[in-house]
Amino acid sequence: MNMSVIACSDRDLNTEDEWIGSDSEEETISPDMQRLLDREVRSIQPHQEETETINVGCENEKKEISIGTHISSKMKEKLVLLLKEYADVFAWSYHDMPGLDTSIVEHKLPLIEGFRPVKQKLRRIKPEWSLKIKEEVQKQLDANFLIMYHYPDWLANIVLVIKKNEKVRVCVDYRDLNRASPKDDFPLPHIDVLVDHTATNTYYSFMDGYAGYNQIKLAIEDREKRHSLCHGEHSATE
Repeated sequence: MNMSVIACSDRDLNTEDEWIGSDSEEETISPDMQRLLDREVRSIQPHQEETETINVGCENEKKEISIGTHISSKMKEKLVLLLKEYADVFAWSYHDMPGLDTSIVEHKLPLIEGFRPVKQKLRRIKPEWSLKIKEEVQKQLDANFLIMYHYPDWLANIVLVIKKNEKVRVCVDYRDLNRASPKDDFPLPHIDVLVDHTATNTYYSFMDGYAGYNQIKLAIEDREKRHSLCHGEHSATE
């Protein structure tokens, strides 16, 4: 149901969300209208399904996943058994990621002619966040996702994103590099078209790569363009 709310110019909205007329006479919304408004608000709220954490590994080496709580107990039992059976096909750490062969796919970074390299100035960051960044960067160095580099032409700051589970995601501010890169002529399909293709299905299965950003190797000649500045450390390139 679509509704339009029209406000007269001689009225103001006070802090209690009531319309006050120019003669200070209070006007209230009818109960029927309030119910319609409440229903409209509820209908546009995002769906949030409750989940529970399940360990498909052992006590010494936990492999935790989240599953919905609304499935039946029989379906839950089958799902947990299936996940435990194939737990080895999932990546649980950076060391579980073999990466894609460069003969299959390789990430290249062409630049628009005439753009000069940009070195971003080091930004301040909270001390507790700096420690989390160092821990994550060290993990990626140990997994050979990153290498140390001392005199880069391109340099970008690290941006820390805190996940809902309190874990961290280390991102990089590549806006300067993006401006110097040609635009992709083949964007993603329209979301409404993708949704229409799923209309007749009962179950939907989605594949989400573990740290998928690091699964495609960068072309050797383009690695010098992808340097990130680690606090207290030299820059690193993928």
